[in-house]
Amino acid sequence: MQIAVVGSGYVGLVAGACFADLGHQVVLVDNDQQKLEALQNGQVPIHENFLPELLERHRGKRLTFSDDLLAAVTASAAIFIAVGTPPTEQGEADLSYVESVARAISGAITGYKVIVEKSTVPVYTSDWIRKIILRNAAAPDKFDVASNPEFLREGTAVTDFLYPDRIVVGADNERCAAVLREIYAPLTNGSYYLRQDAIPQPDRSQIPPPLIVTSAKSAELIKHASNAFLAMKISFINAVASICEAVGANVQQVCQGIGTDSRIGPRFLNPGIGYGGSCFPKDLMAFRSVARECGYEFRLLDEVMRINEEQRRRFVRKVRSALWTLRGKRLGVLGLAFKGGTDDIRESPAILLVQELLQEGCKIAAYDPAARKRAEEVLTSGVEFANSPYEAARDADALLILTEWEEFATLDLPRLYNQLRDPIIVDGRNLYEPALMAGHGFTYYSVGRPATAPDSALISASVPAKFNLP
Repeated sequence: MQIAVVGSGYVGLVAGACFADLGHQVVLVDNDQQKLEALQNGQVPIHENFLPELLERHRGKRLTFSDDLLAAVTASAAIFIAVGTPPTEQGEADLSYVESVARAISGAITGYKVIVEKSTVPVYTSDWIRKIILRNAAAPDKFDVASNPEFLREGTAVTDFLYPDRIVVGADNERCAAVLREIYAPLTNGSYYLRQDAIPQPDRSQIPPPLIVTSAKSAELIKHASNAFLAMKISFINAVASICEAVGANVQQVCQGIGTDSRIGPRFLNPGIGYGGSCFPKDLMAFRSVARECGYEFRLLDEVMRINEEQRRRFVRKVRSALWTLRGKRLGVLGLAFKGGTDDIRESPAILLVQELLQEGCKIAAYDPAARKRAEEVLTSGVEFANSPYEAARDADALLILTEWEEFATLDLPRLYNQLRDPIIVDGRNLYEPALMAGHGFTYYSVGRPATAPDSALISASVPAKFNLP
C-alpha cells in the first residue's frame, strides 16, 4: 500500500521505516529542509536500535522523503499524522500542528483516503480533523479519520512497532478499519515473522499480535489512559520505596512480592528518581486537562505528578545526607538521558537533578553514552562532559547513577574505587546489590533500600592492598 507519514520526528521516522519494512511504499513528509537533506544522506537523527539498519535498507526504495505534502497525499491511500503535540502553559496538548496538516491535505483528497492520527492526541481530535477537512470542501464520502495510537518505548521503538503487545485501531466504520487491517496484515497474519531479514524477536513478544478495533474516541483514550496508568505504577512504587527507607525494608523484596501477583505484574515496578521523557509528563497533563473539560477532577493524576516531583527532591536530600554539605563538592554523574537506550533528554529527571545540584553549588562531571550532544545544548555552564564513567568519577566526592544504561550496571568496581576521591555512590536506579558494593569498599545509597557501608574484612578481600584498612 502507498502510505504517507507526515512528520519525521521520533514517531513518524520509526513508523515510516517500519511500514517500509512491512513491504509498503512510504513517503515521509516534513517541511524541515535540513532534516530532510540529512535523512536523504543517510543520517539518523535519533539514537534507536535497528533504526539505522531499516533506513539503510529502505532509503530511496520503499522509503522516500519529501516536502511536497499535497503530492504525497494524492498518491497515498493512508495518511498518518505524526506531528508534535507539545503541551501548552496550561498543560493542554497543542494541536495547532495537527490542525495545520488537516487543512493542508484537504485539497488533495480526491479518491478515498484514510487519515490516521498517529500523534498522541486527546479525545475528540478525530472529530475535529474531520470537521476541518469538511470545512475545506472535501467530500464526506471521500475520506475517514482513524486513530492508531503508538505504544513505542524509546530505545526499543522499532521492536515495539514490529512486535507489539497489541495494535489498536480506532475506526468508526468497517471501510476505514479494513484499510488499517490491510496495512498491519504482515504482522497480524504472521508473514513478517517468517522472513529471513525480519528484525530479531525480543523476549516475551506475542506472535502474531492481537489487533483491537475500537471507536476512534476509545482509541484516543486508550493511549492517554495507558500512559497515565504506567506513570501511576512508577509513582506508586516510588512512594512505597520512601516507606521502605523509613522502616529499613528492602523495596526490591517488596517489588518481588507485589510483581509476582498475576493481577499486577512486575513491569514498571522499578523505584528510582522518577519518570520523564516526551510522553508521560506531557500525556498526564493532557489527560488531566481533558478530564477537567469533561467536568471530572482527576485528582489521582495530580498525586502521581506530585510524587514524581517529590522523588527528585528526595534524591537531592539523599545526596546531601551522604556528603553533609553540597556547595563546592565535585560530583560524578552517570546518565543524562531520561532512560537507557536513548539520547532523548526531554523532561529527563537526570538533567533536572543536575540543574538542581548546580544551583546548590556543586561541580559536575557527567557521562552519557548517547545523550552528550543534546545535553550540551541544555547544560551550557558548570558541567564538564566526560568520555567514560571512570573519567566522570575521577577525583569526585561521590558518584551519582541517574540513568539505567546497561554499561553502568557492569562497571569495573576496583577501577571505579581508585578513581573516586571518596568511595561514595548514590544510585538512583538501583543497579547494584548493596552488599556487593559494600564488599568493594563503597558507601552505597540507593532507592528504597538501606544504605550500606564497607566492612573492613570485606574490603581487604576486594580492594587493592594500598587501600586496605588496618
